[in-house]
Amino acid sequence: MFLDLHFKPKSPIIIEGFPGYGLVGTIVTEFLIKHLGAKKIGRIQIEEVTPVVAIHDNTAIDPLGIFYDKKNNLVIMHALTTVQGLEWKLADQVVQLAKTLKAKEVIGIEGVGNPALGDDAPRAFYIGKSKKLSAIKEVSKLDEGIIMGVTGALLLREDVILNCIFAETHSQLPDSRAAARIVEILDKYLRLNVDPKPLMKQAELFENKLRDVVSKSKEAAQAQSNKPATQAYFG
Repeated sequence: MFLDLHFKPKSPIIIEGFPGYGLVGTIVTEFLIKHLGAKKIGRIQIEEVTPVVAIHDNTAIDPLGIFYDKKNNLVIMHALTTVQGLEWKLADQVVQLAKTLKAKEVIGIEGVGNPALGDDAPRAFYIGKSKKLSAIKEVSKLDEGIIMGVTGALLLREDVILNCIFAETHSQLPDSRAAARIVEILDKYLRLNVDPKPLMKQAELFENKLRDVVSKSKEAAQAQSNKPATQAYFG
């Protein structure tokens, strides 16, 4: 596993969003990349997992891409592959990226489970020392909870400036409502000028696409483990 960068912006803010509960991190980063017109500047090369590549609009989607929004000096880490079992190594790569680019901070994005959420609007929480983030009235400090995944591994590191934003989700299926809630907080925190009105509609489109991509990726990985010959899968 290693970083492959062909451009190195100076002192950006990094947003990391890896597949987790509700696929919130993946939906948020997908939305930001599309909305901000971020350009791919690299990827995390992983040899520890089955080489499954999703195809969308006749283009191969990098399982772990790194994108850059020049206007906001924002680096976005976007994942479309399962990272289970690789959380510690990926946390190392996030820290390495932050150090390489001399990042101002890393923002971790996750969904947190709440089976009793129902149809209520998901609440947003944060962990970190940012006074600017804590001043946003729509987000509350997370006093109790369990955080897993890459963000959980990053929270145990002391060599990176990390602020995390979470949103409640009631399902492990793609949750566009929770993702939209986090984008709303990020907009206030980073002043990205995201229009909140079409946000849910856009998020639902991403949700449907991601559900299909993740489902096909899992099916292909399972088939590959049972069939050694080269395979192609069509949707």
